Amino acid sequence: MVPIQMVDLKRQYNKIKPQVDAAMLEVLESAAFINGAPVQQFAQELGQYLGTRHVIPCANGTDALQIAMMALGFQPGDEVITPSFTFIATAEVIALLQLKPVFVDIDPKTYCIDPQAIEKAITPKTKAIVPVHLYGHSADMDSIMEIAEKHGLYVIEDNAQAIGSDYTTKNGITKKAGTFGHIGCTSFFPSKNLGCYGDGGALFTDDDALAAKIRMVANHGQSARYYHDEVGVNSRLDTLQAVVLRIKLQQLDSYIAARRKVAAAYDAAFAGSPYIITPYQAPNQVHVFHQYTLQVEGKDRNELQAYLAAKNVPAMIYYPVPGHRQKMFEGMTETNQHLPVTDTLTSKVISLPIHTEMDPEQLEHIIASIQSFLN
Repeated sequence: MVPIQMVDLKRQYNKIKPQVDAAMLEVLESAAFINGAPVQQFAQELGQYLGTRHVIPCANGTDALQIAMMALGFQPGDEVITPSFTFIATAEVIALLQLKPVFVDIDPKTYCIDPQAIEKAITPKTKAIVPVHLYGHSADMDSIMEIAEKHGLYVIEDNAQAIGSDYTTKNGITKKAGTFGHIGCTSFFPSKNLGCYGDGGALFTDDDALAAKIRMVANHGQSARYYHDEVGVNSRLDTLQAVVLRIKLQQLDSYIAARRKVAAAYDAAFAGSPYIITPYQAPNQVHVFHQYTLQVEGKDRNELQAYLAAKNVPAMIYYPVPGHRQKMFEGMTETNQHLPVTDTLTSKVISLPIHTEMDPEQLEHIIASIQSFLN
Protein backbone atom coordinates (compact mmCIF):
# COMPACT_ATOMS: atom_id res chain seq x y z
CA MET A 1 0.00 0.00 0.00
CA VAL A 2 1.21 3.49 -0.83
CA PRO A 3 1.96 5.41 2.41
CA ILE A 4 -1.05 7.45 3.49
CA GLN A 5 -0.73 11.24 3.53
CA MET A 6 -3.16 13.83 4.82
CA VAL A 7 -2.79 15.36 1.35
CA ASP A 8 -0.79 13.52 -1.32
CA LEU A 9 0.59 16.40 -3.37
CA LYS A 10 3.25 14.31 -5.08
CA ARG A 11 0.78 11.92 -6.67
CA GLN A 12 -1.48 14.83 -7.57
CA TYR A 13 1.45 16.52 -9.30
CA ASN A 14 2.38 13.38 -11.20
CA LYS A 15 -1.07 13.37 -12.86
CA ILE A 16 -0.59 16.88 -14.24
CA LYS A 17 3.20 16.80 -14.53
CA PRO A 18 3.47 17.28 -18.32
CA GLN A 19 1.27 20.40 -18.31
CA VAL A 20 2.89 21.87 -15.19
CA ASP A 21 6.46 21.24 -16.34
CA ALA A 22 5.81 22.75 -19.77
CA ALA A 23 4.07 25.81 -18.32
CA MET A 24 6.79 26.46 -15.75
CA LEU A 25 9.52 26.03 -18.36
CA GLU A 26 7.77 28.61 -20.51
CA VAL A 27 7.89 31.08 -17.62
CA LEU A 28 11.58 30.37 -17.04
CA GLU A 29 12.34 30.96 -20.69
CA SER A 30 10.32 34.18 -20.76
CA ALA A 31 11.94 35.44 -17.53
CA ALA A 32 8.63 37.21 -16.73
CA PHE A 33 8.74 36.10 -13.11
CA ILE A 34 6.72 38.98 -11.66
CA ASN A 35 3.38 40.10 -13.11
CA GLY A 36 3.71 37.89 -16.16
CA ALA A 37 0.68 37.44 -18.39
CA PRO A 38 -0.42 34.20 -16.63
CA VAL A 39 -1.15 36.13 -13.43
CA GLN A 40 -3.93 38.19 -15.01
CA GLN A 41 -5.06 35.23 -17.11
CA PHE A 42 -5.54 33.23 -13.91
CA ALA A 43 -7.36 36.14 -12.25
CA GLN A 44 -9.79 36.34 -15.17
CA GLU A 45 -10.36 32.60 -15.22
CA LEU A 46 -10.93 32.38 -11.48
CA GLY A 47 -13.34 35.31 -11.71
CA GLN A 48 -15.31 33.46 -14.37
CA TYR A 49 -15.35 30.30 -12.26
CA LEU A 50 -16.54 32.15 -9.15
CA GLY A 51 -18.92 34.44 -10.99
CA THR A 52 -17.35 37.60 -9.60
CA ARG A 53 -16.25 40.78 -11.40
CA HIS A 54 -12.81 41.19 -9.89
CA VAL A 55 -10.12 38.80 -8.65
CA ILE A 56 -6.96 40.41 -7.31
CA PRO A 57 -4.14 37.90 -6.71
CA CYS A 58 -1.75 38.43 -3.81
CA ALA A 59 1.08 36.68 -1.98
CA ASN A 60 -0.91 34.55 0.49
CA GLY A 61 -4.22 34.20 2.26
CA THR A 62 -3.10 36.11 5.35
CA ASP A 63 -2.14 39.09 3.18
CA ALA A 64 -5.54 38.87 1.48
CA LEU A 65 -7.32 39.38 4.80
CA GLN A 66 -5.01 42.24 5.80
CA ILE A 67 -5.37 43.98 2.44
CA ALA A 68 -9.16 43.67 2.66
CA MET A 69 -9.25 45.44 6.03
CA MET A 70 -6.82 48.12 4.87
CA ALA A 71 -8.87 48.74 1.72
CA LEU A 72 -12.04 49.17 3.78
CA GLY A 73 -10.35 51.87 5.85
CA PHE A 74 -10.68 50.36 9.31
CA GLN A 75 -9.05 52.40 12.08
CA PRO A 76 -7.29 51.35 15.32
CA GLY A 77 -9.86 50.39 17.93
CA ASP A 78 -12.52 49.33 15.43
CA GLU A 79 -14.07 45.98 16.30
CA VAL A 80 -14.20 42.99 13.96
CA ILE A 81 -16.32 39.95 14.82
CA THR A 82 -14.90 36.56 13.90
CA PRO A 83 -15.02 32.96 15.13
CA SER A 84 -12.46 31.76 17.64
CA PHE A 85 -12.45 28.28 16.11
CA THR A 86 -10.24 28.78 13.05
CA PHE A 87 -6.63 29.16 11.96
CA ILE A 88 -4.94 32.00 13.77
CA ALA A 89 -4.38 34.15 10.66
CA THR A 90 -8.01 35.29 10.60
CA ALA A 91 -7.73 37.08 13.94
CA GLU A 92 -4.00 37.78 13.71
CA VAL A 93 -4.42 40.33 10.93
CA ILE A 94 -7.15 42.09 12.94
CA ALA A 95 -4.71 42.55 15.81
CA LEU A 96 -1.85 43.43 13.47
CA LEU A 97 -3.83 46.44 12.22
CA GLN A 98 -4.56 47.47 15.84
CA LEU A 99 -8.20 46.56 15.47
CA LYS A 100 -10.01 44.60 18.16
CA PRO A 101 -10.85 40.97 17.41
CA VAL A 102 -14.19 40.05 18.95
CA PHE A 103 -14.42 36.29 19.24
CA VAL A 104 -17.80 34.58 19.11
CA ASP A 105 -19.00 30.99 19.21
CA ILE A 106 -19.80 28.64 16.36
CA ASP A 107 -22.64 26.45 15.18
CA PRO A 108 -22.04 22.95 16.63
CA LYS A 109 -23.05 21.27 13.37
CA THR A 110 -21.26 23.32 10.72
CA TYR A 111 -18.28 24.50 12.86
CA CYS A 112 -18.86 27.95 11.31
CA ILE A 113 -19.69 31.23 13.03
CA ASP A 114 -23.08 31.34 14.80
CA PRO A 115 -25.22 34.22 13.46
CA GLN A 116 -27.01 34.58 16.79
CA ALA A 117 -23.65 35.04 18.50
CA ILE A 118 -22.75 37.73 15.96
CA GLU A 119 -25.86 39.75 16.73
CA LYS A 120 -25.16 39.66 20.47
CA ALA A 121 -21.56 40.86 19.98
CA ILE A 122 -22.30 43.98 17.93
CA THR A 123 -21.42 47.32 19.55
CA PRO A 124 -21.17 50.90 18.23
CA LYS A 125 -17.50 50.17 17.45
CA THR A 126 -18.22 47.11 15.30
CA LYS A 127 -17.18 47.62 11.67
CA ALA A 128 -17.11 44.15 10.13
CA ILE A 129 -17.88 40.46 10.33
CA VAL A 130 -15.33 37.91 9.13
CA PRO A 131 -17.06 34.54 8.72
CA VAL A 132 -14.79 31.55 8.06
CA HIS A 133 -16.03 28.80 5.75
CA LEU A 134 -14.36 26.11 7.81
CA TYR A 135 -13.23 22.70 6.55
CA GLY A 136 -15.06 23.26 3.23
CA HIS A 137 -18.54 24.10 4.54
CA SER A 138 -19.89 27.63 4.19
CA ALA A 139 -21.18 29.73 7.04
CA ASP A 140 -24.85 30.76 7.05
CA MET A 141 -24.45 33.61 4.60
CA ASP A 142 -28.17 34.38 4.31
CA SER A 143 -28.31 35.25 8.02
CA ILE A 144 -24.91 36.93 8.10
CA MET A 145 -25.68 39.27 5.21
CA GLU A 146 -29.03 40.18 6.78
CA ILE A 147 -27.28 41.07 10.04
CA ALA A 148 -24.61 43.08 8.21
CA GLU A 149 -27.20 45.04 6.23
CA LYS A 150 -29.26 45.70 9.35
CA HIS A 151 -26.28 47.14 11.25
CA GLY A 152 -24.34 48.68 8.37
CA LEU A 153 -21.37 46.33 8.65
CA TYR A 154 -18.86 45.07 6.13
CA VAL A 155 -18.51 41.34 5.49
CA ILE A 156 -15.11 39.83 4.60
CA GLU A 157 -15.39 36.13 3.83
CA ASP A 158 -12.43 33.95 4.79
CA ASN A 159 -12.80 31.39 2.01
CA ALA A 160 -9.39 29.74 2.32
CA GLN A 161 -10.93 26.30 2.90
CA ALA A 162 -14.11 26.31 0.79
CA ILE A 163 -13.24 27.53 -2.69
CA GLY A 164 -15.60 25.92 -5.20
CA SER A 165 -18.37 25.31 -2.68
CA ASP A 166 -21.88 26.12 -3.91
CA TYR A 167 -24.40 27.88 -1.64
CA THR A 168 -28.06 28.28 -2.56
CA THR A 169 -29.74 31.23 -0.87
CA LYS A 170 -33.23 31.16 0.58
CA ASN A 171 -34.29 33.00 -2.59
CA GLY A 172 -33.06 30.09 -4.70
CA ILE A 173 -29.94 31.78 -6.09
CA THR A 174 -26.83 29.61 -6.21
CA LYS A 175 -23.46 31.33 -5.78
CA LYS A 176 -19.94 30.28 -4.88
CA ALA A 177 -18.71 30.63 -1.31
CA GLY A 178 -16.67 33.79 -0.95
CA THR A 179 -18.83 35.87 -3.32
CA PHE A 180 -21.54 37.02 -0.89
CA GLY A 181 -19.69 39.58 1.20
CA HIS A 182 -18.09 42.88 0.26
CA ILE A 183 -14.77 41.06 -0.14
CA GLY A 184 -13.86 37.39 -0.35
CA CYS A 185 -10.38 36.17 0.54
CA THR A 186 -8.67 32.90 -0.19
CA SER A 187 -5.35 31.07 0.13
CA PHE A 188 -3.58 28.93 -2.43
CA PHE A 189 -1.36 27.20 0.14
CA PRO A 190 -0.29 23.87 -1.43
CA SER A 191 -2.62 21.68 0.66
CA LYS A 192 -5.73 23.72 -0.21
CA ASN A 193 -8.31 22.32 -2.63
CA LEU A 194 -6.92 24.80 -5.16
CA GLY A 195 -3.28 25.05 -4.14
CA CYS A 196 -0.12 26.25 -5.82
CA TYR A 197 3.50 25.09 -5.29
CA GLY A 198 4.40 27.78 -2.79
CA ASP A 199 2.44 30.64 -1.25
CA GLY A 200 -0.38 32.47 -2.95
CA GLY A 201 -3.72 34.13 -2.29
CA ALA A 202 -6.43 36.30 -3.79
CA LEU A 203 -9.24 38.71 -3.02
CA PHE A 204 -12.52 38.94 -4.93
CA THR A 205 -15.27 41.55 -5.10
CA ASP A 206 -18.03 42.83 -7.38
CA ASP A 207 -17.41 46.44 -6.35
CA ASP A 208 -15.37 48.30 -8.99
CA ALA A 209 -14.19 51.08 -6.68
CA LEU A 210 -13.28 48.64 -3.95
CA ALA A 211 -11.35 46.48 -6.43
CA ALA A 212 -9.33 49.52 -7.48
CA LYS A 213 -8.57 50.29 -3.82
CA ILE A 214 -7.52 46.69 -3.17
CA ARG A 215 -5.15 46.75 -6.15
CA MET A 216 -3.62 49.99 -4.90
CA VAL A 217 -3.16 48.75 -1.33
CA ALA A 218 -1.58 45.49 -2.55
CA ASN A 219 0.90 47.44 -4.70
CA HIS A 220 2.59 49.84 -2.26
CA GLY A 221 -0.43 52.18 -2.22
CA GLN A 222 0.32 53.28 -5.77
CA SER A 223 -2.33 55.03 -7.86
CA ALA A 224 0.23 55.28 -10.68
CA ARG A 225 3.84 54.17 -10.92
CA TYR A 226 5.86 56.00 -8.24
CA TYR A 227 2.78 57.90 -7.01
CA HIS A 228 1.86 56.52 -3.58
CA ASP A 229 -1.45 57.86 -2.32
CA GLU A 230 -1.47 55.93 0.96
CA VAL A 231 0.45 53.32 2.91
CA GLY A 232 0.13 49.93 1.26
CA VAL A 233 1.92 46.62 1.16
CA ASN A 234 3.87 44.58 -1.39
CA SER A 235 1.83 41.45 -2.00
CA ARG A 236 1.65 39.67 -5.33
CA LEU A 237 1.25 36.23 -6.84
CA ASP A 238 4.31 35.30 -8.86
CA THR A 239 4.05 34.01 -12.40
CA LEU A 240 5.29 30.49 -11.65
CA GLN A 241 2.50 30.01 -9.14
CA ALA A 242 -0.07 31.46 -11.55
CA VAL A 243 0.66 28.88 -14.25
CA VAL A 244 0.25 26.07 -11.73
CA LEU A 245 -3.05 27.53 -10.54
CA ARG A 246 -4.36 27.92 -14.10
CA ILE A 247 -3.83 24.20 -14.68
CA LYS A 248 -5.28 23.15 -11.33
CA LEU A 249 -8.29 25.44 -11.67
CA GLN A 250 -9.33 23.32 -14.65
CA GLN A 251 -9.23 20.29 -12.33
CA LEU A 252 -10.93 21.90 -9.32
CA ASP A 253 -14.39 20.45 -9.84
CA SER A 254 -12.95 16.96 -10.34
CA TYR A 255 -10.80 17.44 -7.24
CA ILE A 256 -13.93 18.38 -5.27
CA ALA A 257 -15.78 15.35 -6.62
CA ALA A 258 -12.91 13.07 -5.55
CA ARG A 259 -12.89 14.52 -2.04
CA ARG A 260 -16.66 14.16 -1.77
CA LYS A 261 -16.38 10.51 -2.83
CA VAL A 262 -13.93 9.82 0.00
CA ALA A 263 -16.18 11.71 2.43
CA ALA A 264 -19.18 9.62 1.36
CA ALA A 265 -17.23 6.43 2.09
CA TYR A 266 -16.34 7.71 5.56
CA ASP A 267 -19.96 8.75 6.17
CA ALA A 268 -21.22 5.28 5.25
CA ALA A 269 -18.59 3.52 7.37
CA PHE A 270 -19.32 5.51 10.53
CA ALA A 271 -23.08 5.92 10.16
CA GLY A 272 -24.84 4.92 13.36
CA SER A 273 -21.68 4.73 15.46
CA PRO A 274 -22.33 5.95 19.02
CA TYR A 275 -18.75 7.24 19.19
CA ILE A 276 -18.59 9.29 15.98
CA ILE A 277 -20.41 12.37 14.69
CA THR A 278 -19.70 12.75 10.98
CA PRO A 279 -19.52 16.17 9.28
CA TYR A 280 -22.81 17.95 8.72
CA GLN A 281 -23.80 19.05 5.23
CA ALA A 282 -26.50 21.70 4.97
CA PRO A 283 -29.11 20.86 2.31
CA ASN A 284 -28.49 24.16 0.50
CA GLN A 285 -24.72 23.69 0.25
CA VAL A 286 -22.05 21.61 -1.44
CA HIS A 287 -19.40 20.70 1.13
CA VAL A 288 -15.98 20.57 -0.60
CA PHE A 289 -14.18 18.79 2.26
CA HIS A 290 -10.92 20.62 2.60
CA GLN A 291 -10.89 18.54 5.77
CA TYR A 292 -13.02 15.60 6.86
CA THR A 293 -13.48 16.33 10.55
CA LEU A 294 -15.14 13.97 13.02
CA GLN A 295 -16.35 14.59 16.54
CA VAL A 296 -15.35 11.77 18.90
CA GLU A 297 -17.91 10.99 21.61
CA GLY A 298 -17.33 8.66 24.58
CA LYS A 299 -13.75 7.88 23.56
CA ASP A 300 -10.51 9.80 23.99
CA ARG A 301 -9.73 11.75 20.84
CA ASN A 302 -6.00 11.95 21.58
CA GLU A 303 -5.83 8.20 22.16
CA LEU A 304 -7.50 7.68 18.78
CA GLN A 305 -4.90 9.89 17.12
CA ALA A 306 -2.06 7.95 18.74
CA TYR A 307 -3.66 4.61 17.79
CA LEU A 308 -3.98 5.71 14.17
CA ALA A 309 -0.37 6.89 14.10
CA ALA A 310 0.70 3.40 15.18
CA LYS A 311 -1.28 2.07 12.21
CA ASN A 312 0.51 4.53 9.88
CA VAL A 313 -2.62 6.62 9.50
CA PRO A 314 -2.02 10.36 9.92
CA ALA A 315 -4.78 12.36 11.61
CA MET A 316 -4.72 16.02 12.56
CA ILE A 317 -6.37 18.15 15.22
CA TYR A 318 -7.49 21.54 13.91
CA TYR A 319 -7.47 23.68 16.12
CA PRO A 320 -6.55 22.56 19.66
CA VAL A 321 -6.17 26.07 21.08
CA PRO A 322 -8.84 28.47 19.80
CA GLY A 323 -8.23 32.19 19.37
CA HIS A 324 -9.90 33.28 22.58
CA ARG A 325 -7.39 31.18 24.55
CA GLN A 326 -4.26 32.30 22.72
CA LYS A 327 -1.68 34.29 24.66
CA MET A 328 -1.05 36.62 21.71
CA PHE A 329 -4.42 38.32 22.19
CA GLU A 330 -4.08 39.04 25.90
CA GLY A 331 -4.76 42.69 26.62
CA MET A 332 -6.47 43.45 23.31
CA THR A 333 -9.64 41.39 23.53
CA GLU A 334 -11.56 39.13 25.86
CA THR A 335 -9.39 36.07 26.39
CA ASN A 336 -10.39 33.00 28.35
CA GLN A 337 -14.05 33.90 27.77
CA HIS A 338 -16.54 31.06 27.80
CA LEU A 339 -17.44 29.97 24.28
CA PRO A 340 -19.04 26.63 25.14
CA VAL A 341 -19.32 25.10 21.66
CA THR A 342 -15.79 26.10 20.70
CA ASP A 343 -14.33 24.90 23.99
CA THR A 344 -16.10 21.55 23.69
CA LEU A 345 -15.17 20.90 20.08
CA THR A 346 -11.47 21.57 20.62
CA SER A 347 -11.35 18.40 22.73
CA LYS A 348 -13.42 16.28 20.33
CA VAL A 349 -12.54 17.02 16.72
CA ILE A 350 -10.08 15.02 14.61
CA SER A 351 -9.49 15.27 10.86
CA LEU A 352 -8.86 12.22 8.68
CA PRO A 353 -6.83 11.98 5.48
CA ILE A 354 -8.82 13.19 2.50
CA HIS A 355 -7.43 14.08 -0.89
CA THR A 356 -7.78 13.61 -4.61
CA GLU A 357 -5.49 10.60 -4.98
CA MET A 358 -6.74 8.34 -2.20
CA ASP A 359 -7.16 4.75 -3.39
CA PRO A 360 -9.57 2.07 -2.09
CA GLU A 361 -6.84 0.16 -0.22
CA GLN A 362 -5.84 3.26 1.75
CA LEU A 363 -9.43 4.13 2.50
CA GLU A 364 -10.22 0.64 3.72
CA HIS A 365 -7.17 0.66 6.00
CA ILE A 366 -8.14 4.00 7.56
CA ILE A 367 -11.72 2.92 8.17
CA ALA A 368 -10.71 -0.49 9.56
CA SER A 369 -8.18 1.14 11.90
CA ILE A 370 -10.78 3.53 13.33
CA GLN A 371 -13.37 0.79 13.72
CA SER A 372 -10.80 -1.39 15.48
CA PHE A 373 -10.11 1.39 17.99
CA LEU A 374 -13.78 2.07 18.61
CA ASN A 375 -14.66 -1.57 19.11
